[in-house]
Amino acid sequence: MRTLIGAIVVIWLVIGVIAAGQRGYFGDNGDVDCKKASDTALTIVAGPLNYMGVNPKVHCSSPKPSK
Repeated sequence: MRTLIGAIVVIWLVIGVIAAGQRGYFGDNGDVDCKKASDTALTIVAGPLNYMGVNPKVHCSSPKPSK
């Protein structure tokens, strides 16, 4: 039973990685901010739900350095 659940989780995450790649989250752009990293992670975790119309987005901001 553990093997089956493990296989399902791995397949779920692989589908999420494919969806994130199709949305262009793994580009050559070296500029990664909180929003892009969060959107990528959430898309991967959502897995197959991405193909059922779920478009997870995160609204976040990182703290700015003091002057």
